[in-house]
Amino acid sequence: MRRREVMLLLGGAMTAPLTALAQQAGKVYRVAFLGDSPTVYPDAIDALRQGLRDLGYVEGRNIAIEYRWAQGKPERMRELAEELARLKVDVIIVPGSIYTEAAKRATSTIPIVFLGHADPVATGHATSLARPGGNITGISIMLTEASIKSLELLKQAVPGLVRIAVIFDPATPSHGPVLKGVEAAGPLLGLQVQPVAVRNATEFDSAFLAIVQGHADAVLVLTTPLFVAGAQPLAELALTHKLPSVFTPRENVEAGGLMSYSPNRVDYYRRGAIYVDKILKGANPADLPVQQPTRFQLVVNLKTAKALGLTIPESFLSRVDEVIE
Repeated sequence: MRRREVMLLLGGAMTAPLTALAQQAGKVYRVAFLGDSPTVYPDAIDALRQGLRDLGYVEGRNIAIEYRWAQGKPERMRELAEELARLKVDVIIVPGSIYTEAAKRATSTIPIVFLGHADPVATGHATSLARPGGNITGISIMLTEASIKSLELLKQAVPGLVRIAVIFDPATPSHGPVLKGVEAAGPLLGLQVQPVAVRNATEFDSAFLAIVQGHADAVLVLTTPLFVAGAQPLAELALTHKLPSVFTPRENVEAGGLMSYSPNRVDYYRRGAIYVDKILKGANPADLPVQQPTRFQLVVNLKTAKALGLTIPESFLSRVDEVIE
């Protein structure tokens, strides 16, 4: 073979991968985030964006994030999810079960990554944790297990408890399985469980009246966007009615709730970027195992304890990760 032909062949072999790299580098991925409000968990969303930056994704250069916010109107979730599906984004990121359900109804082909799903298997959003199947995967917060543990912790902090009310939202897909688990665990912990359904913020007051009339000694509030947005009024109502309260998000304790028990949201949102990266690089969400948190944080508001006239045992406080005073 003549020298000119050899050089042409070598040149072609070297140019092909460089061209492919240039094309890949020039692609701008479109990722969507469907949530309630930019003011809900802003630190977690920042952690997700930082996680993407750490993996080489720069907004405006090789990735664009489409945000859609329901703004406290859950009825808009499906409409917003359908809008994102029409945009044919590469991945839809959702914060929990209620948004996962909306996205699932909107598309069976676009990958969906949930961050903080309460129970993906029980709600039918994943076939199993090891092999979720379909187009949905992500990180679960194990809300059933965490809520049962919350009951146990609250009983240890306030030993005299006999009856506990559980505030849940019937529109949140994961709350049915979680409530079932809590009701089964209650008697084992020596607790009677009083379920109280709340569908919107206008029902907060009537819910606490029902709790008082039911002679509950304390209240467990399951996590959902409605209750996160209503952190302040829920905490104030619990305090007004002299009810020790336990939540999942620490923000509810900052607002005046007594206790929270949950995984570190900033951490798992940052880890969520890894799922997005793998999917953008061609991984099938059906084959990406659902991750579970390995560490939970217990937060106690001592100012609220004092206002309730409670003395939290020192043996309990020694196990607390964060004390708010």
